[in-house]
Amino acid sequence: MDMELTASQSDGIDAAYYEVAKPGTVAETVMTFCRRRMFRCFMDICAPVATETIVDVGVSDVVETGDNMLERLYPYPAKITAVGRGHGRDFRHRFPESRFVGIGGSGSLPFDDDSFDIAVSNAVLEHVGSPQAQKFLLSEMLRVAPRVFVTIPNRYFPVEHHTGLPFVAASDRLFRVACRLVCKQKWADPAMLILMDRAALAAAAPVGTALPGGVSTVTGYTGLVAGGLSSNIYLFMDRRPIERRSSIMCPQPVRASSGQRTSEFARDGAD
Repeated sequence: MDMELTASQSDGIDAAYYEVAKPGTVAETVMTFCRRRMFRCFMDICAPVATETIVDVGVSDVVETGDNMLERLYPYPAKITAVGRGHGRDFRHRFPESRFVGIGGSGSLPFDDDSFDIAVSNAVLEHVGSPQAQKFLLSEMLRVAPRVFVTIPNRYFPVEHHTGLPFVAASDRLFRVACRLVCKQKWADPAMLILMDRAALAAAAPVGTALPGGVSTVTGYTGLVAGGLSSNIYLFMDRRPIERRSSIMCPQPVRASSGQRTSEFARDGAD
């Protein structure tokens, strides 16, 4: 996709991801609950202050109850730069205090290094098409901001988020078969959706950096939290100087070989 999308094309792209969570449905209620919990998780872990700037990568132009939770709830919306595909017509109308920047399909973010204090993304990484594209997007986010907070759906949640299919997402083969049976084949295409678990999210994180101390990373469960069956998973990365990193990100340093993270911590459950 590129920047020349018409307004109707842009609407169609975003609407595809809300087929299950339609307005007024139980699915939308659950999604909104989970995303509010995820916002609190972001606030707890990133602890942003009023002067810090945030880039939100992959905002939706579908303006419903459960969308764009950062823009809805963050107390300093003028500090947010929102990035999305298409024109962002409805987004701009709904969130006039936040800046909207449209991007094409290359995956590159049109910002200089360290343009922001924090980069965030919700329910985007699973849609970029390949593990390589996932790594590139996370690298780009880490390039433009020293702190990165990303959330994705957990494939082991009993109901798959995009299709509403129960108990099939744990197996790629079973998911493909189920999608065919209910005429939702598009979701079985990795170009539309890559089912991910906590290990896959951790594996997508960039390894190594030229900065002293490397990149600290943490993954955990959020949203509707139920251990391995939780609705969502988060990844937090921090490449600030070690003395400035959050205490949850700085266990005792461990020896690491060249190219590996020099301080790593996995948190089993947080919201």
